[in-house]
This record gives sequence, C-alpha cells and structure tokens, in this order.
Amino acid sequence: MSERDRRSPARRPGGKSAGKPFGKPGGFGRPPAWRERETGHDGPVILYGWHTVTLALANPKRRIRKLYLTENAARRLAEEQIATRVTPEIVRPGDIDRQLGPDAVHQGLLAEADPLPSPDIETLETHGMILVLDQITDPHNVGAILRSAAAFDVKAIVTTARHSPEATGVLAKSASGALELVPLITVQNLARALTRLNERGFQTVGLDSAGSANLAAIELRQPLALVLGAEGKGLRQLTRETCSAVARLDLPGDIKSLNVSNAAVLALYIGASRLGLLT
Repeated sequence: MSERDRRSPARRPGGKSAGKPFGKPGGFGRPPAWRERETGHDGPVILYGWHTVTLALANPKRRIRKLYLTENAARRLAEEQIATRVTPEIVRPGDIDRQLGPDAVHQGLLAEADPLPSPDIETLETHGMILVLDQITDPHNVGAILRSAAAFDVKAIVTTARHSPEATGVLAKSASGALELVPLITVQNLARALTRLNERGFQTVGLDSAGSANLAAIELRQPLALVLGAEGKGLRQLTRETCSAVARLDLPGDIKSLNVSNAAVLALYIGASRLGLLT
C-alpha cells in the first residue's frame, strides 16, 4: 500500500479527484473528529488500517455500519477478492486524515462498526490460557497484548469496564485485527471475576516484580489465567490477594522490568511452553 493513501489525494485517470468532500470541512459532516472520542463514547467502534478493517470485514459477528475507502484501497480489496459487505464510500485520503489525525496510518480504510458483544465469564472454556488485565489503560499496550494473545491462541481477555480503554481507534489499530480473534470479557469487579475463575478451576497467576517465585519455576496447569497489572502501579492489593499465586519474571540482564505488553508475551511463552501448547 502506497504512502499516498495516507497523505495525498488519490486521482482518477484524467486528473479528477477520487471521491468528494463530505459535509463540513471537518470531514464526513461529523464534528468533532473521531479521534477526540476514542474513550467513553457511546457511538460506533472506529476501525482503520488494512489488517484491522479486513479482519473485521471477514468476521460475521461484526456488523459494519459504514465503510470509507480511498480509490487505491478499494482497488486492493477487489484484487484480493475481499468482500466489503456494505457499499463503500470512496473518499480522499485527506478526508480520513482529518477524522483520525495526521499520524494515524489508516492505509486508506476506515470503518464504522457495532461493538462486538462481551461474552459472559461463565461461557469460558476450561482449557488453554486466558489473560486478565488489571486497569491497564494505555490503548497501545492493550492492543499489543491483544495481538500477542491471538498469536498464542488465548481463549479470552478479561478486563474491567472502568479504567480500561475502549475497543476502538488506537487500540484496534494496535491490535492489528486481533479484536476479531480474541473475545474481550468486560467485568464490573475484577476481584469477583477472579474468584469465579478460581471456582471454575482456573489457576490464576498474578505477575508482579515482588512475586514469591519465578513464573518459569511454578508448576502450571490448564486452564491458566495470567493476571497483568498496569505499568508503575502493578497489581492492586485485592487483585493480588485473589490470585491463587503471584509470580515474577526473572530476567538475566541489568534491566529487570519490561513494558507490560512485552511482559505479556514472555509470560504467554512460558505458559504455553509449560502447558505443552506449542506443539
């Protein structure tokens, strides 16, 4: 995908612009711009970028409301025989830039969609691994964790309704399509959710630098729930007390801590290795 799908107006043969401005100068006639309401919104989920949008289009559970494409993106979808499911509107790259901000790498695709339903914790399969996020608020980190979760076939991610980013915008782009692959379970009370996981037979292991043992040395079993806390704050006290074990990640180098999304990858690799899920 060429860089012009972000920056420069796409052109039809003969020099005419592909598409036309919509509504007011802010773009699509929808002020304020979507980037200003990525959290706490009650409107549609905003998805942009090639992997994010194409995996949403392929997900029958995802209802697409509107689809905006540049001419180049529309051509690529046609070449790769990806069904759009709704009639797209062809727009200039600058129209999408104005909605998302100049730094958003949208690759000429932007979709409005309904949020995916949040499954109930009682519906979780009691095998494999899940992740539990304790008030991780950075959408880039949560998106990266989602992407890693999809790579390790994580069955679900449990997160709180408050103090967590909406599954839209930056988070969706960082997840690179993983929102369509890993169910997000939103709960009101994380300690209560962990208690229910314990009751259902999950081994709930919190990750904390003050953990009593190295995660690689703990006997792990399925189903396994790895619990991650926010950077800086770590796990909240009640979360720690509700986990069946609290472990640390021992590192050989001079730096002993990792970004939470990197810690998630390492913990998932250790968990998958110990549980025999990599074969």
